[in-house]
Amino acid sequence: MDTSFVLPLTGWYEKNRRALPWRETKDPYRIWLSEIMLQQTRVEAVKAYYTRFLATLPTIADLAAADEETILKLWEGLGYYSRVRNMQKAAQYVMTHYSGVLPADYDALLALPGIGAYTAGAIASFAFDLPYAAVDGNVLRVMSRIAGDMRDIALDATKKAWKQYMETTLLTRSNAAVLNQALMELGACVCLPVGTPKCDLCPAADCCIACKQQLQHMFPVKSGKKPRKIEHLHVFFILCGNKIAIRKRGDKGLLASLWEFPNCSASVNPRQALSALGIVPSAITPLSPQKHIFTHVEWHMNCFFVTARQKDADDALLWVSPEELHARYALPSAFRPMAQEAERHMEDSGQIESKI
Repeated sequence: MDTSFVLPLTGWYEKNRRALPWRETKDPYRIWLSEIMLQQTRVEAVKAYYTRFLATLPTIADLAAADEETILKLWEGLGYYSRVRNMQKAAQYVMTHYSGVLPADYDALLALPGIGAYTAGAIASFAFDLPYAAVDGNVLRVMSRIAGDMRDIALDATKKAWKQYMETTLLTRSNAAVLNQALMELGACVCLPVGTPKCDLCPAADCCIACKQQLQHMFPVKSGKKPRKIEHLHVFFILCGNKIAIRKRGDKGLLASLWEFPNCSASVNPRQALSALGIVPSAITPLSPQKHIFTHVEWHMNCFFVTARQKDADDALLWVSPEELHARYALPSAFRPMAQEAERHMEDSGQIESKI
C-alpha cells in the first residue's frame, strides 16, 4: 500500500478541519464524552448535547455522582441510552481506581465499561498522543479505497487487520492524534459513503487505487444487514385532570429502564388494553400513526389521545404533570412526535397550555 498520502492528508486536515468543540481540548473526559455521543449520531446533533451535558456534569466526579434520571434526561433524544449508563459506570470505576482521572493507558481504557477498541484508540491518541488507531466506518472506507482492499469491513477480522496495520506502519506519538482525526475527517467530508466521493478535493487521490481505476463505488465491501423485525403497537397518551400517565420499561432489552407512554401489541383491542391498566376513558381520539426505526427493530405505532375520567390504575403507572414530564423524565425519541401532537391537541382543546 502506498503510504505517501500521510503528509498531504495531515496538511489538508490542519487547513480544512471543521471547528468542533471537542477538538479544542486535550481533556480526556471531554474527548471521551464526545466519542461516546458521536456513536450512531450525527456531528451536528451532538454539539448542543455536548455543551449541555458538560454544563451540568463538567467532571468525571460529577458524572459518577449524578442520579440516573439526570443523566438520562441529559441524554434524551440521543438514543442508545446504554451508552451513558456505561459511561457513568466507567466514571464510578475511575473515581475508585484512578482518583477520578482517566488512565493514559490503552489497555486500561479498553477495560472500562462501554469503551471498545475504537473509543480506547480515540482517547489514547487524541488526549494522550499514544500511537493507537481509532478505526471507525469512515477510516475503513478511506483505507479500503486507497488500498483497493476487497475485505468485508463488517467483519471484526478486517477491522483488527486495519488497526494492526495502522499501528505498525502509519502511527507514531507525533502524528497519531492528527492522522486518526484526518482519516475520519476525510471520510466524513470528502471520501463519502453515499453518492460520488469528492476525489478532486482529496489529498490522497494520487495514492488511491479506487480513484485511479474509477472504482470508488466498489469500495468498501460490506455484507448486508439482517432485515429489521417489525412490531405493531398501540400507544396511549392518557390524560386525567392535568396528569399524564407514563411507566418505566423493564430493566433489560430495548430502551431498558426508560420512561414510556403505556402501550401494547396492536393485536389487543385498545379499550381492553386500557381496562387492563385500570383506565376508564371518557374519550379516545386517534392521533397520527408513527414509525420509529431502531437498529434491529422497527415500531409501527397506532397512537391514541385518551381522556380518562377515572384512573384506578395499576402501580406500574406514574402520573406526572406536563411540566414534570418536560423537566425530569427522559422520553425516548420514539414517543416524541406523538407527545408533540398530543400537546397541540391539548392546546387546541384548551385542556392545558404547558409544553411537553
